[in-house]
Amino acid sequence: MGEKALSYSIPESYKKKYLEIKEPLLKRPFDCILSTIGLIISLPLWVVIATAIKLEDGGTVFYPQERWGKEGSKIRVFKFRTMVPDADKNWGYVQARENDPRITKVGRFLRATALDELPQLLNIWKGDMSFVGPRTLPINEIQIGEKGNDKELPDDAILGFDLRSKARPGLTGIAQIYAPRDISRRNKFRYDALYIKRMSLLLDIKLILFSFWITSVGKWESRKKKL
Repeated sequence: MGEKALSYSIPESYKKKYLEIKEPLLKRPFDCILSTIGLIISLPLWVVIATAIKLEDGGTVFYPQERWGKEGSKIRVFKFRTMVPDADKNWGYVQARENDPRITKVGRFLRATALDELPQLLNIWKGDMSFVGPRTLPINEIQIGEKGNDKELPDDAILGFDLRSKARPGLTGIAQIYAPRDISRRNKFRYDALYIKRMSLLLDIKLILFSFWITSVGKWESRKKKL
């Protein structure tokens, strides 16, 4: 990520205030312990989910994706596949929307409960991600909520990208919980900035508990909350 993109993305006053971001002292140990416990407890679910995906259409179980990591690095994550085989090839690399015809029956359940994200526990355990942080944004995925000039811009040219990149991306967070799916990247990054401004271990715990509740009621795809 070059200096040109940095100066374009964030005003000087904004950079001075927020670009030196430090994680809470216990954030990484907390992630390590919780991801280890999560991986052990969820192993039976991995088997059930993988079997269901295979039985539905015979396609691959996992969907690999390149996403933005901390400091604008690129990380490789895996999800349980929720779309029909060759969805990107046939429909293009476009963000999922409500009643998306690409999503399978098993995929709808996985997305509603966020169980498709389970493999990212490995990324958290490795240190590529945290449980809470800015969403691990797929690199230059076509966003359904974009309008005007922003629609043509790459992710790292959108106002706020450099700030959100200063925090380790998260499995859940303020943007994941509260921002509508079709919100523009510029506005989504404002949610991320709010998290970075308020970042603390206590806030992480609150957001994780809230995320578990949304998963338990299967509302990740139908939530309509506002900050």
